[in-house]
Amino acid sequence: MTLKKKLAVSTLAVSMAAASVAGFPFSSKGLAEHFGVSTASAAAVSQADVKAKVEKIYAQLTETERQALLAYEKEAGNISATTFEQIFKPVLDKLALEADDLATAHKAFTSVSSVVYDVYDKDYTAIKAIRYDEKNVDLLKRIAVKAGVKNLTADDFNEFLFGDKGVEAELRAMISNKSKTDLMNLVLNASSTDDALNTLLNEAITKVLNHNTIEGGLTVSQVVYNLNITPGDIKLSLKNLKDTIPTAAPAVKALALAYVRAYINEPVITEPNPPGTGTGGGGGGGTVTTPVTNPTATPGVYDVSKLVTIVGNKATLKLVDADVLKAFDALVAANAGKTGLTLTLNLGTVNAATVEVPLSKAIIEAAKAKGIANIAITFNGLTVTIPVGQFSEAITLTTSTVADTTVTSLSSMKLASSVYDFELTVGGVVTSTFKQPIIIKLPLKNTEGLDRELLSVAKVVYKELQYQGGVVDGDHITEPRDGFSSYAVLENKVSFKDVASVQAWAGRQISVVAAKGAIEGVGNGNFAPKNNVTRAEFAKMLIRALNLENNSAKQSFGDVSSTAWYAPYVAVAAEKGIITGRSAAQFDPSATITRAEMATMIARAVKSQKPDAATSVSSLSKFSDAGKIAASLKDGVAFAASNNLVIGNAGKFNPNNTATRAEAAVIIYRTINFK
Repeated sequence: MTLKKKLAVSTLAVSMAAASVAGFPFSSKGLAEHFGVSTASAAAVSQADVKAKVEKIYAQLTETERQALLAYEKEAGNISATTFEQIFKPVLDKLALEADDLATAHKAFTSVSSVVYDVYDKDYTAIKAIRYDEKNVDLLKRIAVKAGVKNLTADDFNEFLFGDKGVEAELRAMISNKSKTDLMNLVLNASSTDDALNTLLNEAITKVLNHNTIEGGLTVSQVVYNLNITPGDIKLSLKNLKDTIPTAAPAVKALALAYVRAYINEPVITEPNPPGTGTGGGGGGGTVTTPVTNPTATPGVYDVSKLVTIVGNKATLKLVDADVLKAFDALVAANAGKTGLTLTLNLGTVNAATVEVPLSKAIIEAAKAKGIANIAITFNGLTVTIPVGQFSEAITLTTSTVADTTVTSLSSMKLASSVYDFELTVGGVVTSTFKQPIIIKLPLKNTEGLDRELLSVAKVVYKELQYQGGVVDGDHITEPRDGFSSYAVLENKVSFKDVASVQAWAGRQISVVAAKGAIEGVGNGNFAPKNNVTRAEFAKMLIRALNLENNSAKQSFGDVSSTAWYAPYVAVAAEKGIITGRSAAQFDPSATITRAEMATMIARAVKSQKPDAATSVSSLSKFSDAGKIAASLKDGVAFAASNNLVIGNAGKFNPNNTATRAEAAVIIYRTINFK
């Protein structure tokens, strides 16, 4: 879930969350009144009432939602002071706090983040400690002085959120014409790019911040105004929070849903009516009629376009488990005895920036039981293939098409695709890495005049681009990923100033392999083409070139530190049998690699991906020095020679010569182009 989605669902969650954290009473005329919850009076409720309300909400949490809160507590409650300052830098810069006050603010943040889960266990000790902590009180007083206001207290924040001129009041006025079903859809279908929802919330906050100069204006609004803290500062801080603490958004949604369950006094329709399938009559509600689909029409491809519902700028696929199981059965029946089967869910053309595809636990378990290896989701030319065997809970894939500037602001390289943001939740919790890579197939665009061999999938990491490679096939590029982020395709032109001596036979190959992110320079614009290659370096080159990265891979070599830059690549290479150690305990990462060893590693890597590739036993006869190839390496060199992955020079292979960086680039280039 992105931060904007968090903001949208917080429309309903903010009252409960703040009450849990700071002991604030709920507004007696808040959203509860809109939902038909009776209130005894307009007076502030007692602390006992607050506890009762909070406990009622927390009683509605599911186990998955409770785990979401716990995950947030563990992550947010332990961030460092440096991370805290980086997240909230736009606002902290305007506050200009002293070091001691920064430390107090950091502690307050981590304490508040932890309390939300503490309340689940009915532990209110921390609430009182936060509200009455002398350092917290003094910090607010000093901020008040900086802003030129008389005083600033926790009650002022209560008024800002829940008072007659607060955020909740403005939101309440803006949604007063919406039905209960509409409001449920607002929570359940909140989108990271839903302009309607974001406009609603932003407009409410803007109105409240404008209550700063009129008589009876809000103290918090006055502080923000006087310190020149802009909406842009707040938005950037919240974006930083989302980027740094991914567990925050699922926690907020969990609280919002629990709030709705606790205080809505009528049955909730959780499945929005697709266009044209309502029951007729006025008002929201009624029984949802699921569109009829034919899951067995084309074994292997299930047309689910009729099951896509669009609310605002977000599309959600509403699958029927029983129909998906029928599609599984049709696929298996059409491919008797085969393994590694993939069922494709075809959503067709979807006119929404964000597409959410939930796959229930029943679907995941049935796929595994029936021998379905992958479920592919395709729409608008984009395909995401998910190996389902690694999961045992419900999963949800969310894909958003975001602004090109997400990437173009970071690089002058030409963009050759849209920019996509991918997210996967498992059991309701955002998952950042996968045991088995998920394959993304991105549609290309605006490629006229571009060098297609230099096209590479780029990953956005902390406002930098990391080039991942990818295989271009027609109008698409395919790349397996062991973690999600924002991705796009660029023409990655890389040049080095010291390759003239090898330009004739390795220049192009070096440029292409570098464009794919599989090989790097040595600094200062140099490639050092004639330098020798170490075992560790070649392991990285090969794993990156063939898209075999997998963070879950393990290795047990005593001379490979888990923190070494090459450790994850050695782990994958060893796990797949591409490379062996000098012994069971020694890898010898700094040792140079010979041409025969390099050819053997290439052969093993290619065979792991293409087991049917052939070897000609006579292929070594072309080399007059074939007798110098070690017996343990002959099969690998023969395979590489059979498939023109290695060629030799003047009738010789020179098997025991150390391989150079230029030679490594050439053999890797041939490997990535091997069909």
